[in-house]
Amino acid sequence: MDNNNYKILLVDDEPDIIEFLGYNLKKEGYQVLSASNGKDGLLLAEKETPHLILLDVMMPEMDGIEVCEMIKQIPSLSRTIITFLTARSEDYSQIAGFEAGADDYINKPIKPRLLISRIKALLRRFEIHNNERESESMPLHFGNIVIDKEKYKVTKNNTEIFLPRKEFELLALLSSKPEKVFTRDEIYNTVWGEDVIVGDRTIDVHIRKLREKLGGEHIDTIKGVGYRFVF
Repeated sequence: MDNNNYKILLVDDEPDIIEFLGYNLKKEGYQVLSASNGKDGLLLAEKETPHLILLDVMMPEMDGIEVCEMIKQIPSLSRTIITFLTARSEDYSQIAGFEAGADDYINKPIKPRLLISRIKALLRRFEIHNNERESESMPLHFGNIVIDKEKYKVTKNNTEIFLPRKEFELLALLSSKPEKVFTRDEIYNTVWGEDVIVGDRTIDVHIRKLREKLGGEHIDTIKGVGYRFVF
């Protein structure tokens, strides 16, 4: 897909940040939308269905974590990539963001070339997963659990279980080869991409969430190696 077919939404309460990001993204040919607060950003996301959202964490009234959680509840935005913009590098902030469903973090300030590199890496994951989605149309059945990759839908005992996009992609990877042990590196590279930098605890957070929703008996930890899906 050409850059000018990608739509990127910027949500930040600092005009200088919006101007800086917008200028560099437009120069690369991306369609750029912007909002100066979380509430307007949420409304614009629903209206425009962007491919990627760059979302500031610290904003008045509605912070980025809350906006992300609300976006993840909107079916039409289930495939939208969400990347947090933050000047805060504390571990707890990243964990809170990933628990809300974020795909990545970009720390401010960031140099233009690094920004564009990170955006391109994230959008490559968007294309890869869309292509995989088109080629994998048959739902997977594991006892009382059904995983429909085409619809991004998981049911257990005929009841739908809501999974943010990264949780779904992690489950889809593990369930693609039941009983196979996927190493942490394999998971990082497949679900987040080699060019995307995420915290060391990212996988652990997502695995914990999947266990809470599906039942702990379906995902085994192989200490020092990785994880596997069992049923």
